[in-house]
Amino acid sequence: MPEISRFLGIIITMYWSEPKHNLPHFHARYNEFKAQIGIEDLKIIEGELPPRVSGLVIEWASQHKTEL
Repeated sequence: MPEISRFLGIIITMYWSEPKHNLPHFHARYNEFKAQIGIEDLKIIEGELPPRVSGLVIEWASQHKTEL
């Protein structure tokens, strides 16, 4: 899975075409936590992240929404 960003121990990845889901999304990993976040509404579709990490990922995504 191509890595598109890495910050504060958080890894953001995205497939170009992922047949598993119809919703455009990206993946976030932090230690043993993994989540898929929808690009449109920036909500977790699947998985979980600690609250602080979730906030950082959402803040990052809102700043990079056009690129996503």
